[in-house]
Amino acid sequence: MTSKDCGGGGGFFRLILGVILFLVFIVLFVVFLIWLILRPTKPHFILQDATIYYLNVTSPNTLTATFQVTLATRNPNQRIGVYYDRADVFASYRNQQITLPTRLPPTYQGHKDVIVWSPFLYGISVPVAPYLGMSLQQDQNNGLVVMNIKIDGRVKWKVGTWISGKYRLNVNCPAYITKGNNFGNNNNNNN
Repeated sequence: MTSKDCGGGGGFFRLILGVILFLVFIVLFVVFLIWLILRPTKPHFILQDATIYYLNVTSPNTLTATFQVTLATRNPNQRIGVYYDRADVFASYRNQQITLPTRLPPTYQGHKDVIVWSPFLYGISVPVAPYLGMSLQQDQNNGLVVMNIKIDGRVKWKVGTWISGKYRLNVNCPAYITKGNNFGNNNNNNN
C-alpha cells in the first residue's frame, strides 16, 4: 500500500493572511471608535426670510430680480467645527437659476454654533425659457411664488488641530413667497 502525502505546507501563507485580517479588523475598529466618539453630523440650514424687492419678466423672456434672503446655519456637532471655504447663494425657479451667485464670506463655525447670513441676490436681464416667464407671471398674479434658495460650496471639518480636506456642500431651501410685504411687484407699485 502506498501512502499519500497531503502536504502540511501553506502554514506561512495562513499566518500572513491571519495577520492581514487582524490589521484590517483593528483599522475598522479604530474608525468605528472615532465615529462613535465624534458622531459627525452635517450642518443644518434654515431659510428664515426671503424678500423680493423687484421681480419683472419682460417680453423677450428675460427676468430681472432683486431678493434678500436670511439664512441661518447651525452646527449640531459637539466636537467638530466647520470651515466654510467657499459658499455661493443663488435663487432658482423651477430648476432654472434666475440670479447670479452671491459669495458668502469665508467663515469658521464652532461647536453648537449658529451663523446668520443676509445676502442680496441679483439677476439682471437673465434669459429664461418662454414657459418659465409665463409661469412666473401667472404665479405673481395668483399671489404665491415658490422658489428655491440654493447654496453651493466647499467646507472643511476641524477636529482638535486636525483639518480635513474639502467636501462639497449642496443646500436647497424652498421659499414660499406670498403677496404682501415681502413680495416684489413688476410695476414698482407698493401693495
